[in-house]
Amino acid sequence: MNLPSRFTFIIAAISLFAGTLRSSSAAQAYIIADATTGYVLQESKSQDKRQIGSVTKIATAMVVLDWAEHKGGDLNQFVTIPPSAFVGTLENNVGFRPGDDIALRDLLYAALVQSDNVAAYALASYVGSQIQAPTAKLSAVDVFVTQMNALAKQLKMEKTRFVNPHGVDTNVKPLPYSTAEDVARLTRYALNKASFRFYVSQKERQITWRRGGKDQRYLLRNTNELLGTNGIDGVKTGQTARAGQCLVLSSAREPQVVPEGTANRIYQRRIIVVLLGSANRFGEGAQLIAQGWSLYDHWANTGRLADPKKLL
Repeated sequence: MNLPSRFTFIIAAISLFAGTLRSSSAAQAYIIADATTGYVLQESKSQDKRQIGSVTKIATAMVVLDWAEHKGGDLNQFVTIPPSAFVGTLENNVGFRPGDDIALRDLLYAALVQSDNVAAYALASYVGSQIQAPTAKLSAVDVFVTQMNALAKQLKMEKTRFVNPHGVDTNVKPLPYSTAEDVARLTRYALNKASFRFYVSQKERQITWRRGGKDQRYLLRNTNELLGTNGIDGVKTGQTARAGQCLVLSSAREPQVVPEGTANRIYQRRIIVVLLGSANRFGEGAQLIAQGWSLYDHWANTGRLADPKKLL
């Protein structure tokens, strides 16, 4: 049998197998993908534009981390939380106040672990001012959001528009949007950075900031209830009235060693699940992770061939 025929046969077999595992997920859209190759194992309406809520903060974190890595930004730098960080952010669960001084690193923890909107805005305000001096037309946060959209373009997230650093979509024009497929592209990029993987893997994290010369402390608790189950080591939750319940998951297994001739080949094993518009994100997320590993195992056992049309 020649290679094209074998390729077609295996892809057909995978498609048939995927059909037997078709999800009963009630989410408006979802996708399951191999993190290493970007091969899409299963999806439903993954190219439909939707609001994604605080899943937006994955992009926020990546602009900050890329700035720190490529522009020499210091994440231990203390910055002052501006009054504008509290306008339209809807919640303040940590209890920050205007004028608080806090390290960028702790703002990242607050934004990623407990999904704090004030922290995301404060990050954007400071880092945006370092990327480009604010002008009459562009505030520091506008500059930052421009970088978020530039990152989206770089990652071929062609159906994504960011309008703020936290994903709030109440009284916001124009509306932000993305797709499950685009979020999977973003997540795959983010997971390549060890620092991001560390932030989103923390079940709890104590942060400290200064207020009037006195230290304030707060124990962050991760909003991802599935963290630590079935290999899940991240990534992010999101929820608004428009977006519904959203969830991005990363699940990893030990690398697989496969003998090839006289040598061994090592395959990293990690899958990504994105579900948008759910009414039960943790129940559905757990189901999709289990389903994803079944699909992954079948794909791996049949040669890991990846249809180019099904790559992120």
